[in-house]
Amino acid sequence: MNQDYIKPDNWSIIEEGFDVERVKSSESLLSIGNGAMGQRANFEEKYSGPTFQGSYIGGVYYPDKTRVGWWKNGYPEYFAKVLNAPNWIGINVKVNGEELDLFKCTEVSNFKRELNMKEGWLARTFYATLQNGIEITVQAKRFLSLDIDEVGAINFEVTPLNGDAKISFEPYLFSGITNQDTNWDDKFWDTLNVSYENGQAFIQAKTMKTDFHTCTFMESHLLVDGQHVSQDPQVKEESNFVSFLYEQDIKQGQSYAIHKFGGYTVDRNHDKYQLVNAAKTALNKATDFGFDSLLEMQSQAWAKIWDMADITIEGDVKAQQGIRFNIFQLNQTYLGEDDGLNIGPKGFTGEKYGGSTYWDTEAYCIPFYMATKDQHVAKNLLIYRYNHLEKAIENAEKLGFTNGAALYPMVTMNGEECHNEWEITFEEIHRNGAIAFAIFNYYRYTGDYSYIPKMGLEVLIGIARFWQQRATYSTYRKKYVILGVTGPNEYENNVNNNWYTNYLAQWCISYAMEAIDKVKAEYSEDYNRVMDKVKLYDEELKQWKAVADNMYYPYSEEHQIYLQQDGFLDKELISVANLDNSQRPINQKWSWDRILRSPYIKQADTLQGFYFFEDHFTTEELKRHFDFYEPFTVHESSLSPCVHSIQAAKLGQMDQAYTFYLRTSRLDLDDYNKEVEEGLHITSMAGTWMSIVEGFGGMRIVNDMPSFAPNIPEQWEAYSFKINFRNQILKVNVSHGATKFEVEGDSALEVLINDKVYTVSLGNPVTI
Repeated sequence: MNQDYIKPDNWSIIEEGFDVERVKSSESLLSIGNGAMGQRANFEEKYSGPTFQGSYIGGVYYPDKTRVGWWKNGYPEYFAKVLNAPNWIGINVKVNGEELDLFKCTEVSNFKRELNMKEGWLARTFYATLQNGIEITVQAKRFLSLDIDEVGAINFEVTPLNGDAKISFEPYLFSGITNQDTNWDDKFWDTLNVSYENGQAFIQAKTMKTDFHTCTFMESHLLVDGQHVSQDPQVKEESNFVSFLYEQDIKQGQSYAIHKFGGYTVDRNHDKYQLVNAAKTALNKATDFGFDSLLEMQSQAWAKIWDMADITIEGDVKAQQGIRFNIFQLNQTYLGEDDGLNIGPKGFTGEKYGGSTYWDTEAYCIPFYMATKDQHVAKNLLIYRYNHLEKAIENAEKLGFTNGAALYPMVTMNGEECHNEWEITFEEIHRNGAIAFAIFNYYRYTGDYSYIPKMGLEVLIGIARFWQQRATYSTYRKKYVILGVTGPNEYENNVNNNWYTNYLAQWCISYAMEAIDKVKAEYSEDYNRVMDKVKLYDEELKQWKAVADNMYYPYSEEHQIYLQQDGFLDKELISVANLDNSQRPINQKWSWDRILRSPYIKQADTLQGFYFFEDHFTTEELKRHFDFYEPFTVHESSLSPCVHSIQAAKLGQMDQAYTFYLRTSRLDLDDYNKEVEEGLHITSMAGTWMSIVEGFGGMRIVNDMPSFAPNIPEQWEAYSFKINFRNQILKVNVSHGATKFEVEGDSALEVLINDKVYTVSLGNPVTI
């Protein structure tokens, strides 16, 4: 049974009642972030029960030495770790000398937590009886500022209920933290200096090996019944800890509150010798505004994001909550202002999948960011890959490739491969194709070609060189084959001729050649610069063309389908419907030997190719492939349900499309995979957005126009979304009776609706 304690609500994630068994799950679900940093929803006060403490800083990582049973040539030296950063949220609370610790209280009631997605804050209220008999109520609220993204703010308020009490707040900073996810129990942080002055405290620390310098900082203000009181604290200082102790006699029914401001400055953004000064500047700015004004600014900043990114759903609260949760977490993770950052699979919610970047970014996230932000945000994600091109070439060289062939990593922080399972690192090479596809997709959507001559052409050439060298000419087949690969379906390793990989390789080479011709014709200066750099000559291009023109694709005449790989029909083809439920999920119940011999598909594989290249195939071909492969798909990847939802909607199978939509949108909220306490599935959340916009809305780009074939699940009364298409905002509102298209702004927009062209302009909406 899935968890179901999250209350259905249109705008909030609400937990009612305190249960120690779900503390870690809630810490993930109620995580907060602002694109530059993030944190799990840990309690501010001490908690001695099971918890997973986690604060994270964007772009700060540690290269944990790879740990494998048997070393193979080409293995990466290290596995990058998303680092648990120094803790700034902590506030030790005592009432008449008794520590507030919910794990030890004799009673906890009226416990409620709310993650308000509309305004971007996390709140908690509860009533507690401490072990010394004192009864209190607590109200806490915190957020990570979008306006001053180095700063977060906390309001923590205690009211004694059954007598006067001496209450102490001890806000602290602590840099002696560790990762749960570590290979060798290394020390990740080196504390350099602990200091304080004028009510502000600072811990300067650097990461081992990668040498990122950080300053964790804090300042606190005190209030009694809402009125500021000044107090000189007792200071406690240790080698990796600093705290200020404030004590106050509080009457029964009076409230005693602390406003704590804290956060990080990092040498990614400042001179490492100026981090304390930068921290003072950030603190002074935040405290000048004060908690309430900063909170109001937070609400306004989120209102601006929601104005463009929101999807409304009428008549289905769980579906509405699900999509907003996904959109909210994507925006908490990445806002697109820093081309040195990317979208980690767990974002700022956990440590799993060390590394900030998978192919998920290009395949799933870029469409979301292109449509809901200005195009520079998606372009920054492409620039990120260009900046890693030299490392991609080095990665390929380690595996024996030459001449500037580039293999982008499966998992990375700095462009270097840091994934150490051989069947993924060496064989799941289709990731290269997703990066080329993202370049194509960006131009198709935005109409902005500027990235390709300036940067993208070099990326495409490196990728094409890789595919040409990776293909083998089979004298038996008289075709080029690609041997020993793992496709998106990681439940088949070391197979030959994975159709998706072969098709993508052929397309990448063809697209690179097309881009070379266009840049040569229209951007001669860039063409000459690039060719001088990469030394690409006609003889090599002939080799590329030979591979692209003569690629082998496994095909079954009997089933009239492309085969996922050469040996797929050798398997015992028992559908998932005939698999005993007690055996699910198979990745937790079966040996790998058994999984690899089974027909079961972890996620869209052949169908991933039909998703990317839908316009290369007929709807009848899509239906044949969907009907064949979907029954063998166990959807044990978070990236799986969204592609199947989009394709089911395209085929008019709306019940199936809706089921897949709910699965992807509430994957974490309902904890389908029984692992939410480890963190959220951030990158797959973009697939939820795609399920509605591309699935139910039917959005595609056709002949430089946005195209729609709207449909609506019968469970919904209506839904609406906006897209930013080439700097024009189009709003689409779908109900059972009609679909309405409106534009914001003065320019008219041509839109293809059910294969017919309409012109939508301000004041002249189109209703179908």
